Amino acid sequence: MIKAVIFDLDNTLVDFMRMKNRAIDAAINAMIDAGLPLTKEESLSEINAIYKEQGIEYQQVFDQLLTRTIKKIDHKLLASGIIAYRKVREAELIPYPRVYPTLIELLKLGLKLGVLSDAPSKEAWLRLAQLNFQYLFDSIVTFEDTGFRKPSPEPFQEILKRLNVTASESLMVGDWAERDILGASQLGMLTAFAKYGDTFNTEIHNANFVLNDITDLIGIVKSINNK
Repeated sequence: MIKAVIFDLDNTLVDFMRMKNRAIDAAINAMIDAGLPLTKEESLSEINAIYKEQGIEYQQVFDQLLTRTIKKIDHKLLASGIIAYRKVREAELIPYPRVYPTLIELLKLGLKLGVLSDAPSKEAWLRLAQLNFQYLFDSIVTFEDTGFRKPSPEPFQEILKRLNVTASESLMVGDWAERDILGASQLGMLTAFAKYGDTFNTEIHNANFVLNDITDLIGIVKSINNK
């Protein structure tokens, strides 16, 4: 019987990469308008290289861009980029269609809900709070809570402990097969691959279920729990 559903955050509950790409695009345009002596293509190439080195959550990406290209921090350029990024991030950070009613329906079924994210704690909570999702989840575990990233067992064990459920009583939902699905499966959790959020064109995911839409979760849970 399923007693808890645990979600990855980015590209599972929210379209993170869509938001990220549009925010970066706006930031580059703003910095160029403010005098950055690079083309848009050159700027984007440098930013992508920085994210590849430091991780997609790196918070000093524009500082690094300026240091690498013009060899100094020009605060006019930096401020222009940051403000443009923040404006678009706030406008574009939206849940996938039907996420909210699906979460409400799962709560009505008596399930506990959790979030398991590799994002920095502050950033994860900011995203959840902006969407007013922080009230819907019984527990949230981020990278800082264990110091380990998925698919390491520690994050999964921590969220199960906080939700007070066993692995066999839980269902993990995520878009990243090598992290979300693999890590959960190794502990004996049921898994659902969020195909609607897949940015890797994943062909092999090894999940128990595939979600073309997040609402598919409701039928899956009811089918398992009504046996």
